[in-house]
Amino acid sequence: MKVETRACLEAWLRYSDDLRLTPLYRDRATSARGGDETPPMPPQKPVAAVANVLGKAALPPVLPVVVAPSLFDAVERVEGDSLERIREDIGDCTRCRLHRSRSKIVFGVGNPKAELVFVGEGPGHDEDVQGIPFVGRAGQLLTQIIEAMGLKRDDVYICNVVKCRPPENRTPEKDEIATCSPFLIRQLATIQPKVIVCLGNVAAQTLLGTHKGISHLRGQWFDYRGTRLIATYHTAYLLRNPNAKGEVWKDMQKVMAVLGLTPPTRKRL
Repeated sequence: MKVETRACLEAWLRYSDDLRLTPLYRDRATSARGGDETPPMPPQKPVAAVANVLGKAALPPVLPVVVAPSLFDAVERVEGDSLERIREDIGDCTRCRLHRSRSKIVFGVGNPKAELVFVGEGPGHDEDVQGIPFVGRAGQLLTQIIEAMGLKRDDVYICNVVKCRPPENRTPEKDEIATCSPFLIRQLATIQPKVIVCLGNVAAQTLLGTHKGISHLRGQWFDYRGTRLIATYHTAYLLRNPNAKGEVWKDMQKVMAVLGLTPPTRKRL
């Protein structure tokens, strides 16, 4: 088994254990095997009659097939889920190495019924200190973009793929993403927005399950479990490359068209 695949599977199993779902797949395995009991043999006379007609040996008994949702579906679909419950399930998380250097878990902020959700990569220094996503320079630029769309930060929901700051703001490792992303998936399933905007490579690649870079994904519409998703450059990238702001604004205009938004005035980002 590949290291990446094994890390992802281990993360899912740890996550299911946190949700107390371990009995689910153990019971399913027992049911599929028939437990410790020997399954009853089917009636012999009908089988023998069929065998005589066909001139062949008796057919082997057919065991029942147990139909149940997959473990991963069960993990992702938590009945009666809410943002409060997801945050409670995260707890004082120590599931991956990122907890060693973090100050605060940065869960998410905004309207729990938002039509628009922005998903970033992970917290930076300011976010780690305050426990709120996108509050540093990149966050201030995101706020400007939101306001230029005719919205306020409180109208949307903002979160990240990983909830703890990677050391020196490095890119999250694959196993860290595999461990933390199930909580993001639950957040999105709970909010059920009309549009998801992925800011940067990590968010887009995680939700779309691709290795393609943001330059190949940017500005296109994708389907994410029935929700429209668009990827664009991260606002931290815009701070280093101001010329790309125009491309991001084009992407936001597509979002505005879907949501039926009209900007109050023409603003320059």
